[in-house]
Amino acid sequence: MASLHAVNHILKTRDRVIKNSEKLANMIRKSHESNLQGAYETMGDDRENGTGDADCRDQGFTRPKVLMLLPTRQACARMVEVICSICQPQQQENRKRFDDAYVSEGQILSKDLPADFCDLFKGNDDDMFRLGLKFTRKGIKYFAQFYNSDIILASPLGLRMAMGSDDNAASSLAGKKTRAKTDYDFLSSIEVVILDQADALLMQNWEHVEYIFNHLNLLPRETRGYDIGRLRSWYLEEQAKYYRQTVVFSAFSTPALTELFRRFCHNWTGKVRVQPVEYVGVVGRLGVRGLKQTFSRFDSPTVEGDPDARFDYFIKAVVPTFILKGFTVGSARPLGNASNGVLVFIPSYLDFVRVRNWFSTAAAAANVSFGAISEYATVSEASRAMSHFLTGRHRVLLYTERAHHFRRHQINGVRTVILYGVPENPIFYAEITGGFLARSQQSQRLELSHGVVRAMFSKYDLTKLERIVGTRRVGKMIHERSDTFVFEEERTS
Repeated sequence: MASLHAVNHILKTRDRVIKNSEKLANMIRKSHESNLQGAYETMGDDRENGTGDADCRDQGFTRPKVLMLLPTRQACARMVEVICSICQPQQQENRKRFDDAYVSEGQILSKDLPADFCDLFKGNDDDMFRLGLKFTRKGIKYFAQFYNSDIILASPLGLRMAMGSDDNAASSLAGKKTRAKTDYDFLSSIEVVILDQADALLMQNWEHVEYIFNHLNLLPRETRGYDIGRLRSWYLEEQAKYYRQTVVFSAFSTPALTELFRRFCHNWTGKVRVQPVEYVGVVGRLGVRGLKQTFSRFDSPTVEGDPDARFDYFIKAVVPTFILKGFTVGSARPLGNASNGVLVFIPSYLDFVRVRNWFSTAAAAANVSFGAISEYATVSEASRAMSHFLTGRHRVLLYTERAHHFRRHQINGVRTVILYGVPENPIFYAEITGGFLARSQQSQRLELSHGVVRAMFSKYDLTKLERIVGTRRVGKMIHERSDTFVFEEERTS
């Protein structure tokens, strides 16, 4: 539907431009034929002054009208295929080059990987790309220059690299040499923006998305041959952002998307957000017999202070109970009741670094062996950490949300899951708690009903928590005086 809307907008805009060009050409031809030089000069003055026929105001500063932000080259290839199926081009210039660069079998994914992972990462999963599409009378041209394109398809990283950085301009002012030139004039006349699979884009660098939106619909810094007599009035009046349509598709809403909705969606006709009326939650559908899931709320006075409050609660309440249990002060070895297989899931990389540094330097954790897997870990580093965790050489394994998103590691030997924060994606909660603990039960490394799940949350985790525990439960968990809530698995097998 989004592709249909984009193609429809491009073709209607092109037809209007062609029609108005013919109209103006006929006016000029008739003025010559009837020798009405005065009338022609008057018309020319009107166009130069921007007071020409309003019906002929059909253009922007630059040609690109549609911007599509996509997570991978494979997603781009799928979008292009949909566009081609809609407009049925007779000719496709540079099609082979496009197929070579975007359409590939990619790596062979294991059948054990979940469907959402395979759908996102099958084929060419490169997230560094940008592509200009130009529509002609008979077909489509791939890899058109941005200023000659009608649709720009790109990943946030790929487009950011094409735009350059404001730091380059600052370096130039400071007298430093810089190769890259900042250029974002091609975004000045974008009329439709489509973010597809925004939940996947969130797992990339979201700052790139914000940077792109900050540079949409600005006055161009250079003139590029536009006809001022045919510029729409809202471009001249710097009101283009109020006429831009922004369409965002995501599996779920997040604070980042809500902020994008608030800061950058200004269409004068209004805005609409569609989301489920009620979430059922996943806490009762993990498929692990006898599993109890404990959610602990900690006080967090402000959003800015939430990371500090979370860290303090983790160190003072969670670590002594689940990680340091069984150690005595000054003991180099754990006592018999100390447990191995403690997985600490950490959504934020900054929090991950903070926790990892604490385990490395804190005296209280001096005798606790641990491993760490982040999104920046190499394959060999992740494999080594999982192997040591399985054998018990590492009692604790720190694991980030982005590492799980990009790799979906199958971690064995998990007996206790501590969630430093609940994940944005409820699928991740089911995989990390139910999935990992079920593997331990199946391999007989964990007895039935002995698995432990402890999740930390604050009032600022409301939207994430709702998708996990369900809409009917989340209100009580946020507002009740009690700060501990226990859920048991509903299924018996």
